Amino acid sequence: MDIQTLSPAKNSNRKSFRVGRGLGSGLGKTSGKGHKGQNARSGGGVRPGFEGGQLPLVRKVPIRGFNNYNFRKQYATVNVGDLEVFDANTEITQELLYEYRVIGKIMPYGLKVLGDGELTKPLTVKAAKFTKSAVEKIEKVGGKTEVI
Repeated sequence: MDIQTLSPAKNSNRKSFRVGRGLGSGLGKTSGKGHKGQNARSGGGVRPGFEGGQLPLVRKVPIRGFNNYNFRKQYATVNVGDLEVFDANTEITQELLYEYRVIGKIMPYGLKVLGDGELTKPLTVKAAKFTKSAVEKIEKVGGKTEVI
């Protein structure tokens, strides 16, 4: 198969309409836009949600709920299964995980260990938070969890 022999799948490409090319085409004269007005002009039309100057529905509907994102606590998260790359009896911290590129960046509130995946080696994990399932899985194989 060569690049010059490739062609689109059957019926996947549609020919574009040539508008404004005579009355016989069915799209002559006004090119299917009707007579005059905002929508007949070049670049004409209105933005989505515009209701002709009437107060739009989006602004009539009341605002519900509140998310205070400025004060949320952000943790770097890692699953127990991701810790399998380390050797047995390694002391795991947020800095070590960042160094090995297991987490993308060091977060201000620290590390949270989640319980997804399986662990086969005993590890000492130091983190700000642990889920119950993560603690169970780490301690089941003889590891330790320390909240810092």
